[in-house]
Amino acid sequence: MTAGNVAQNSRAKTVNVECSVENQVYTLYTCPSNCRSHMSLLYVSNGDDAAVDVDIEWERADTTHAHILSSKNLGVGEFIQWSGAFIVLEPGDSVTVTPSNNITPHLDAFATVEEFFSLP
Repeated sequence: MTAGNVAQNSRAKTVNVECSVENQVYTLYTCPSNCRSHMSLLYVSNGDDAAVDVDIEWERADTTHAHILSSKNLGVGEFIQWSGAFIVLEPGDSVTVTPSNNITPHLDAFATVEEFFSLP
């Protein structure tokens, strides 16, 4: 195999979501069925001119879930960043973001994941 034809079984990507409707659940990322993913960065910021509460949940494909962050109040311009470790997501797992306590939120979230594809 030549250097130009090296098989790659993973890819890194960054996904984002803008949350602008109060109490709506936004899916930030869903792990595809053909891979497992490492989420190494999760960043959430309040771009509104008023405070907003945020819930972040890890929704497992087996219907269980874990609260990553629950009812955290972010003031104007505040942000939360998780890095330096990673969450392993299985096929069908997702991470959701829900803004609340602000009728017109402007909450931005992004995550960096590396997807490791199943080999045939």
